[in-house]
Amino acid sequence: MNKTIGKTPVHSAGASGRATVMPLRLFLRRHLAIFSGVALLAASAGASAQTTITGAGSTFDYPAFTKWFEAYSKVDPSVQFNYQSIGSGGGIKNLLNQTVDFGASDAPMKDEAMAGAPGKILHIPIVVGGEAITYNLPGNPKLKLDAETLSGIYLGNITKWNDPKIVALNPDVHPPELPIIVVHRSDGSGTTYIFTDYLTSVSPAWAESVGRGSSVKWPAGIGAKGNEGVAGQVRQISGAIGYVELSYAKQNQMAYADLKNAAGHFTAPVLEAISAAMATAKIPDDLRFSIVNAPGEAAYPISGASWVLLYQQPKNAGSAGKLVGFLKWAVTEGQKITSALDYAPLPDNVVQRELALLDTIK
Repeated sequence: MNKTIGKTPVHSAGASGRATVMPLRLFLRRHLAIFSGVALLAASAGASAQTTITGAGSTFDYPAFTKWFEAYSKVDPSVQFNYQSIGSGGGIKNLLNQTVDFGASDAPMKDEAMAGAPGKILHIPIVVGGEAITYNLPGNPKLKLDAETLSGIYLGNITKWNDPKIVALNPDVHPPELPIIVVHRSDGSGTTYIFTDYLTSVSPAWAESVGRGSSVKWPAGIGAKGNEGVAGQVRQISGAIGYVELSYAKQNQMAYADLKNAAGHFTAPVLEAISAAMATAKIPDDLRFSIVNAPGEAAYPISGASWVLLYQQPKNAGSAGKLVGFLKWAVTEGQKITSALDYAPLPDNVVQRELALLDTIK
């Protein structure tokens, strides 16, 4: 007599060739095991086709990388990214230790650091942006600051918001009688490098006592980690002032100052002013350059580039081709995305030089 499961027999051929009835439960168990095995093999094949590119460094770049990685997954679905936003100093350290495929830094590497590297390191400018001088005051009035005043604040010589120098620049604002709380980066930071590069360029007192660097001995203030840390401290502390990449200021709806540029005009860190600063750049063959305190009338004075750093002969040849493909896309099509994040697009002549340099990677 035929057995059934839930009145649904399944017929199969027995050893004698006569039809037998297999319980549905057993039939499904056997065949689902086969199907599952096929699916597992397919998943394994898909996983093996994935290439993971690892990077670390700049928080200045992080908003751009976030958008790029998402967009590039549609260009090349086989590539995955693992980027740690730990500051430019950390990115350079990891690159030198060869624990990442690329580093990202807003400060170009020094000659001595590159000489001690296990291979030739290339600098690929990836974004151009401005640093906003943010502050937290009652009503957050629009302020104007110049080089002398800003350096005086960070040197610890100007300690009140109603200091005569600030009042003279803002006669219609009437800054409040509040202590100025200086906030700066506590980690190795390319954002700090751009900021101190600017102060060194415009203030002899700063150049003599502090100088430029990714990490410096700050004369005054409290430290915070990353652009996000500085933005957070300024938002929380009444009377605070800090420097952050523009997108962090705008995303957090923070007030930021207009700065007096080298031509004597007050400018905000808008795309046009950052592009005007970039247009003045004299760029050497190795693509390491500075655009702080640019001479153009419309230039924003604290503008800077950020670089992806990678070896010309990478240790991981398997991911090198995928990384080069991504970088070529980032400096061309990717520039159309980052303008919405307040990065200025790279000039075409710089892009062509970058593409040629990327073609030298073995």
